[in-house]
Amino acid sequence: MDMAYVIITVITIVANAGIAVADLASAEFVLANSAAVGVPRSWLPWLGALKGTGAVGLLLGLLGAAPLGTAAAGGLVLFFVGAVVAHVRVRAYATLAGPAGYLGLAVASLVLTVLR
Repeated sequence: MDMAYVIITVITIVANAGIAVADLASAEFVLANSAAVGVPRSWLPWLGALKGTGAVGLLLGLLGAAPLGTAAAGGLVLFFVGAVVAHVRVRAYATLAGPAGYLGLAVASLVLTVLR
């Protein structure tokens, strides 16, 4: 297995699992970021579940279910494209780095998944 694929995918898994927990726990920074882009607090459990599901899918891809890993990476790319668009739409540039970073990890994971 390609080491770059493993390293980037593990980083993406850990990052998304961490932010999923923060969403589910309604961490203060999550509440502030979601308020900045107009995301209702009631959406946070669903958004956290999507991020957590993406992390689990990437993990299963690492463990041998390659199509599931590819689908999870693609889903995370779409999710974070939406998050970046939401931030840009309301000009919330101060909080754009987070979703952009997660998008970068998701894109890297997707590309490396497809190339392996």
